[in-house]
Amino acid sequence: MDSNTWDQKYSTEEFIYTKVENRFVVELCKDLDGTNKRAIDLAGGEGRNSVWLAKRGWQVENIDFSEVALLKYLSFAKDEGVLENCSSNCADALSFTPLVTPVDLAVIAYLQIPENDLATAIERLSAHVVSGGTLMGVWHSRDNLEGGFGGPRDPQVLPNVETISQALAGTGLEIEVLENRDGQIQTKEGLKPSVTLVLLAKRPA
Repeated sequence: MDSNTWDQKYSTEEFIYTKVENRFVVELCKDLDGTNKRAIDLAGGEGRNSVWLAKRGWQVENIDFSEVALLKYLSFAKDEGVLENCSSNCADALSFTPLVTPVDLAVIAYLQIPENDLATAIERLSAHVVSGGTLMGVWHSRDNLEGGFGGPRDPQVLPNVETISQALAGTGLEIEVLENRDGQIQTKEGLKPSVTLVLLAKRPA
């Protein structure tokens, strides 16, 4: 979908993906010290993960190609008292240039795009991670097609361990965690089970 389609999707007072930070972002990033450090939340949408990071001291740049989503994010950040830690950058995941680089943490959560495009986004994002920095990712897994709830039903936009491993080849990042997890997604009806692919990679110091 293009940015206009996403703008239309986000054009509601309701937060489409809720204001609740993703449980895997919390699990894999909660022990990182964000004091005086910078982070990118690529395709961060309405900012649920960006705001959570900002509350933990990170200077966060949410990069998304929906201007509507970013306006909701900045309003959310203001309401939560962390606007000074939050910036927005309306740009495509395949061609973005960060406002500030390099960063100590890069998050890419639920960017479900074709395999080659995702590899391009990961390579571009990885290039901005400092020595000793972290890349964290989470996606609906391709294995979610076999019984998981929600997410795309097109295997072309569902990564797996192999495709993410290939995307990271040559980035200089070392994989620490790359595996399927029994996940849950937040819906209007509550939490539903899903097969979730999670990534934690580090650039050697």
